[in-house]
Amino acid sequence: MALPEWQWLYGKPAIRGQLKASPEDFMVVEDLGYEADGEGEHLLVRVRKTGCNTRFVADALAKFAGIHPRDVSFAGMKDRYAVTEQTICLRLPGKETPDFSAFSLEGCEILHLARHKRKLRTGALAGNAFRLVLRQISDRAALEERLLRVQNGGAPNYFGQQRFGFQGNNLEQAKRWASNEIRVRERSKRSFLLSAARSVMFNQVVSDRLAQQGNLTQAITGDALQLTGRGSWFVATEEELPQLQARIDNNELRITAPLPGSGEWGSRDAALAFEQQSLADSLAFIQLLERERVEAARRAMLVIPRDLHWNWRDDATLELSFWLPAGSFATSIVRELFEQEGNDADIAE
Repeated sequence: MALPEWQWLYGKPAIRGQLKASPEDFMVVEDLGYEADGEGEHLLVRVRKTGCNTRFVADALAKFAGIHPRDVSFAGMKDRYAVTEQTICLRLPGKETPDFSAFSLEGCEILHLARHKRKLRTGALAGNAFRLVLRQISDRAALEERLLRVQNGGAPNYFGQQRFGFQGNNLEQAKRWASNEIRVRERSKRSFLLSAARSVMFNQVVSDRLAQQGNLTQAITGDALQLTGRGSWFVATEEELPQLQARIDNNELRITAPLPGSGEWGSRDAALAFEQQSLADSLAFIQLLERERVEAARRAMLVIPRDLHWNWRDDATLELSFWLPAGSFATSIVRELFEQEGNDADIAE
């Protein structure tokens, strides 16, 4: 299933370049945002992996520890074609900490072990730190200009390609599921397909908002606004708009778009009408999410990378580092910089 060409915040870049020429060109360090308790029935295993996905490593750790895979959890999936550092949680009630000195898995290294009282749940992280090497940049001066714009104004908080599967396959299957052409019984697969469906709708609303306004920082009546870095939201009334707009301009607040599902979307008035119009052709996905009782949520439309720094190795090779909050995609930042050549695999959360 072909994906739409969503709008760019600074216009479609004419620059070309390459991301992920090798796994070492895409490095990610997961930031949980807290330290381990030092005691408890859970074991936090900090790993660095190259060339293997998160589920594969989690299953290998479960097998070594002699526990069921369902007793292993992690905050988010990390891409296979990258060097990634993350924490995997093993539930070991009443058990001693295994001796992992004998654990061996190609492409995986255990960095640290620590006991913890609580299970590590999906999404329970502060964010991720990225270090990317961008190669074969066609126009150094133009990329410098776009880097400065992203540094100051951020980028659309789009869900990346990984969310939709190879050539949009997750979306195609979600579409067939929604129309009752197929049944999906496997729990993990159901989760992937439902996530793809609501993610593509979020991206569509953000893109349509950009097409209409040219930015993601101009509030309208009924917008659901978040305190920057927080999950909860409140609705902007017409009377409050001038004061709220000043807080948006000061980066205290972010305008959100819907992650559709059961229950109210959260916006009101003009904002809700806009979102409903934007998703008028997505009724099948909306009904699927409601049928599966996926609760509606909100997500900031704009993401501004923190601690964005870059260094040119030569005129065509750039080293780029930044930090993003949980759930945001590094490739959505890169998308605003240049059109990618070669490997377009993605990483998230």
